[in-house]
Amino acid sequence: MTKHRALITGVTGQDGAYLSQLLLEKGYAVHGVVRRSASADVMDSRARWLGIADQIELHDANLTDITSLLRVFDQVQPTEIYNLAAQSFVKSSWQQPYLTGLVTGLGAANVLEALRISCPGARYYQASSSEMYGLVQDPIQNENTKFYPRSPYAAAKLYAHWLTINYRESFNIHGSCGILFNHESPLRGIEFVTRKITDGVARIRLGLAKTLPLGNLEAKRDWGHAKDYVKAMWLMLQQERPDDYVVATGRTTSVREFCHLAFSCVGLKADDFIEIDDRFLRPAEVDFLLGDASKAATQLGWTPETTLEQLVSEMVEADIERIERGARL
Repeated sequence: MTKHRALITGVTGQDGAYLSQLLLEKGYAVHGVVRRSASADVMDSRARWLGIADQIELHDANLTDITSLLRVFDQVQPTEIYNLAAQSFVKSSWQQPYLTGLVTGLGAANVLEALRISCPGARYYQASSSEMYGLVQDPIQNENTKFYPRSPYAAAKLYAHWLTINYRESFNIHGSCGILFNHESPLRGIEFVTRKITDGVARIRLGLAKTLPLGNLEAKRDWGHAKDYVKAMWLMLQQERPDDYVVATGRTTSVREFCHLAFSCVGLKADDFIEIDDRFLRPAEVDFLLGDASKAATQLGWTPETTLEQLVSEMVEADIERIERGARL
């Protein structure tokens, strides 16, 4: 049996795909938890985009059903568990607050409890989020900044974050939380603003759309590349002692500036195509996020490798390619 066995919840998402790729390169046996749905025909599309779909062993389970998790944990006996699964679209969390709390918050409780019962020696990674900072209390956010969640999603993430710390202190579980700031890639879901922008730019460039409707253009985020950020996840679980780390680039950029970068990739001006649509505004906005990842740099040896300009260019090029090929993602 392979010495290193990783089990990833949310394996079909952006981070799950890149993390799987990284772990496979390191010789891990990679197992993923999947929730069966009507979209089962495309659920491994990200892994197929990376050419690794046939190297991941998938298991049917659901974060809301602890019995299914226990069955998978008993079968796989993972050495590392990465809990990436969530209802992660912030806008939808206001429309489905109960589901968001059930999956994103209590789902993490089920994973931790299944770990404690079935494989207490496994190392655990909890995907925390910069959204927990919400109405920011410090101009630059680090591990000591107070949280002020501004959405049901952020509140659910905060529950999962503190529960991981509680299990670490109560049951001596090697559990670490990565407070990841926004991280994007060509594998980002189309519902997220960065991918909506790059997909819109690609469609306008190809003559398939004339405008790009968006909400708040002044919100600022610290955007990095997901491929860089999954390396930090792995590094956290290689440490002798578990801990919590901010993962960020240290650069904040507005949605408007992101649009200008994306349109410049195809020689167009963003102001000629953007339309403001109030339907895309949040009930409570997170205006500004900027992370300080100096702890990750010092203790993990992690620093981001991809610039924002490189990230945006990669995403635009990938969306143009996908549309021309008629590919789905």
